[in-house]
Amino acid sequence: MRLALSVVALVLCNIVGSFVFHRFDLTSENRYTLSPQSKEIAKNMKDVAFFKVYLDGKDLPAGFVHLRDETKEMLDEFKAYSNNNVQYEFINPSADPANKEALFHQLYENGLEPLDLHVKQSSGNSESIIWPGALLSYKGRQMPINLMERKMDANPQTQLNNSIEALEYDIDNAIHKIDLNTKPVVAFIQGQGELDSIHLAGAIGALSEYYDVRLLHINHMLKGLQMCKAIIIAKPTMPIDDKDAYIIDQFIMHGGKVMWLIDPLYTPMDSLAMNGITMAFPNNLNLEDQLFRYGVRVNNNVILDAQSSAIPMNTAFRGQEPKWELKPWLFEPLISSNSDNPIVKNLNYVELNIAATVDTIAKPGIKKTILLRTSKFTRLLNAPVRIALAMALDQPDQREFTQHFQPVAVLLEGKFTSAYKGRIAMNPDSLRVLNPVYDGAQTAMIVVGDGDVIANNANVKDGEKFAYPLGYDIYTKQQFGNKDFIVNAMNYLCGDSALLTIRTKQLQLRMLDGVKAATYRTQWQVINMVIPVALIMLLGMVWAWIRKEKYAK
Repeated sequence: MRLALSVVALVLCNIVGSFVFHRFDLTSENRYTLSPQSKEIAKNMKDVAFFKVYLDGKDLPAGFVHLRDETKEMLDEFKAYSNNNVQYEFINPSADPANKEALFHQLYENGLEPLDLHVKQSSGNSESIIWPGALLSYKGRQMPINLMERKMDANPQTQLNNSIEALEYDIDNAIHKIDLNTKPVVAFIQGQGELDSIHLAGAIGALSEYYDVRLLHINHMLKGLQMCKAIIIAKPTMPIDDKDAYIIDQFIMHGGKVMWLIDPLYTPMDSLAMNGITMAFPNNLNLEDQLFRYGVRVNNNVILDAQSSAIPMNTAFRGQEPKWELKPWLFEPLISSNSDNPIVKNLNYVELNIAATVDTIAKPGIKKTILLRTSKFTRLLNAPVRIALAMALDQPDQREFTQHFQPVAVLLEGKFTSAYKGRIAMNPDSLRVLNPVYDGAQTAMIVVGDGDVIANNANVKDGEKFAYPLGYDIYTKQQFGNKDFIVNAMNYLCGDSALLTIRTKQLQLRMLDGVKAATYRTQWQVINMVIPVALIMLLGMVWAWIRKEKYAK
């Protein structure tokens, strides 16, 4: 009877399970539970998305085996909710030595980033190239996904945990980008000495994956910004005239999003390159009052930060052969954040150049979030500021670096009041065309006290200019987080924050204690190998004794 009831219960469970879909996640942090946004993306897939994951092989280090397994489980989750429209294959890129180099080159050309791994083992050191990434094919298009989150100040275990935390976002983000049909318009405002197209090439390329990116001159066109979802004002060097400033103000009042990347000081860099010295002095951009009305102020100062990038300096004595060494350049601070805001969560250092601090001003109904701050060892110099390359050779006096954790990037959200409320900015006929609003709709803006945060380095090769990747430092050869910061910021402003919130999901990485594992290695090997065998032998002996006692009678 009991057996029959069990069989009936099992059959009923299978019948119910064929009509009701549910997955149980017994982990404390819901590791294997997709967010509602991810489930919706998976359910709405109309074609097969095929992932080629180049993270396999018997010689993978333990940490990457963990990342591979977590990737497989995450893809299984997407597969379960997508009606099998998610398929995948794990590939060992080093499996065929004869074609390995050609495959490596192809993966790099397709946008995957290799990792040159040095593994320290008890038997010695080994070196291998790992490709922690995947290529997504969907609707006839292909999209690279780099699965390894790289952060300079994070140890390998933390980087691994960050990568696992970001898996769901990485997959969602890739499907979202590859499935975009109509892209919102994002415009770089031009005409006031802003950065040109060659120095914006990295940002334009990165943002073009999500948006229709344009370079736009307002030129007093009253409806010139109507087609834009957001605008970026990237390092203007000349004053923005009142009419264009008013048009920008009305764009904000009607719900438009703005990223202000402002250098409040003018610093002739050609003078620094030619003479080794320059001056940074206030530059009137006609924005101070407008930004103040919105609730923020970019200060006329320069940040010196002990946490900085470096420049090459000749340290040889006069008359000797040049001896170039990298020296800290305190005018290029490396900025990080401990905020859980999805714009900057797990973000690598952001490199700035002659940056200024940003203060917030109390404005009713405006929410302010500090996105980026300087390090503990910060010094501020008020304008005008003398900047000399020889300062890189000076040993900083730590007693002067006491202005800790200064804000350099701020997110403002809410309903802003027009900077022109109660002021006549244009003639009545123009006002009727513009349909002015002085108490704005819900919107958001980001203000950064540095225009170079979005600028990539450029050089001349064979008579033609070419651009380095955004965030790549040509002296230290480091890739910083500038591109991710700009893309995340624009995603947030343009309403893709639902996707970005997936990045706030935190997982607890339960890693072995390396010291204890090495100390008790032999003990645990004996426990794992001897005790199971001994138990089986003991059970066999007991079973033999029972049979002997049973049948001897």
